[in-house]
Amino acid sequence: MKFNLDNLVKDYDNLQQELSNPDVFKDQKKVRDLSSRKKQLENTVELYKDYKQAHQSLDEAVEILYNEKDEEMRDLAKMQKDESENLILDLEEKIKYSLLPKDKDDDKNIIVEVRAAAWGDEASLFASELTKAYMLFAENEWFKTEISEQSLNETGWIKEVMFEVRWEWAYAKFKYESGVHRVQRIPETESKGRVHTSTITVAIMPEVDELDIDIKEEDLDIKATRASWAWWQHVNKTDSAIHMTHIPTWISVFCQEWRSQHKNKEKAFQILRSKIYAMEEEKRAQERWEQRLSQVWSWDRSEKIRTYNFPQDRVTDHRIGQNFSGIPQIMMWKLWHIVDALALADEQAKLEAASKINE
Repeated sequence: MKFNLDNLVKDYDNLQQELSNPDVFKDQKKVRDLSSRKKQLENTVELYKDYKQAHQSLDEAVEILYNEKDEEMRDLAKMQKDESENLILDLEEKIKYSLLPKDKDDDKNIIVEVRAAAWGDEASLFASELTKAYMLFAENEWFKTEISEQSLNETGWIKEVMFEVRWEWAYAKFKYESGVHRVQRIPETESKGRVHTSTITVAIMPEVDELDIDIKEEDLDIKATRASWAWWQHVNKTDSAIHMTHIPTWISVFCQEWRSQHKNKEKAFQILRSKIYAMEEEKRAQERWEQRLSQVWSWDRSEKIRTYNFPQDRVTDHRIGQNFSGIPQIMMWKLWHIVDALALADEQAKLEAASKINE
């Protein structure tokens, strides 16, 4: 057989056995690491089991063809042989991709941050539209979404928003969206019909907890303030909003989602951890830039990754040099063509890099 992954299956069985030991649950970090490793192996193990079964079916068909004289039995065996060979080729391709290195954060929930950048109101309008597109796309993929914080301009469009996307593999689905998004179109206020260019920034941050990153209380500056709004329904008259700053990095978070100061503090901690974790991961990624396998995924958030040209009904992803038409549908929720193309390009780049290493 082309693949012999019996050792991997043994590792998977050992992980299952370890996780069935009650003593392991005394160490939550170990439980999480074991569970994450098991989840990463699961797909490959299942594919390999199907692969071995297909080979067994092929061997049985070949044996019948070699020994059987009855023509009807031989015809059935020939069909079984052809089906098994086709299935084996398909499974080999799937196993090959399943063995590619995975991002350790792929299965995590995420916090998405969208900010209007250049060109004022037009950038805020596009930030609102792209945020809506992301949330509709996430819900169509059966993820759960919830806005954590947002700041609007005088016209009611988004200056900055943070929302959560929760369920397995949220980071894997959204991770290619980080960077600068550029929009080219004629604003409604443009009397001469000129195309304007505006930009927004998107950051995709994996949701992390205290097991991933430790924040010391003495490194925090926490201020309780009065919330200016609370979900558009009331004005909070108590100091329930939390402004939290991590002094070593000067990363700050403002949270006023809840009427409860305790809940806002808890949410601010969660967002702050994710921001610090993303910053540290960005530093590590830049340090290993020359060695990185993927040529698609860039941690440089200042990099222009995509242009939405409305007059020409064209979305261009600059990392893979590919164009997509149908902007109205894309901005509604049909982002999967772009997401799938990026994931495929990433996998192909990793395969090429792995091939060079093996040469």
